[in-house]
Amino acid sequence: MTENGPRLRLLIGKVGLDGHDRGAKIIARALRDAGHEVIYTGLHRTPEQVVETAIQEDVDGIGLSSLSGAHMTLFPKVLRLLRERGADDIVVFGGGIIPEEDIEPLEKEGIAAIFRPGTSTEELVRWVRENIRPRHAEA
Repeated sequence: MTENGPRLRLLIGKVGLDGHDRGAKIIARALRDAGHEVIYTGLHRTPEQVVETAIQEDVDGIGLSSLSGAHMTLFPKVLRLLRERGADDIVVFGGGIIPEEDIEPLEKEGIAAIFRPGTSTEELVRWVRENIRPRHAEA
């Protein structure tokens, strides 16, 4: 339990050929500093690798980062793979260089929220605290 709610297991994933991860690392650090357990996948992961890691690590949420422009393909693929594996109760949020006009279609696909450049880490941490719950009761 953190001072602001339950301790969550979160995965930060870099999908596709995007080679920039400074933002993902900043988000991972902010979530860790807020008391959550964070797994960072590293660069150049496939949606299949992200989903497999999320299931193996039994995470409560996945944060996807994309700066390459492939978010309209890769983010929905992660959601589809989670559904196929029976893990669609994992909350998925995204961030990066995502045009305003792509946000609504991504949310309709099932992405819980999109965080664009300029979002403060405090805002993201608050959103996680208010919108992601542990998938399993703590022992």
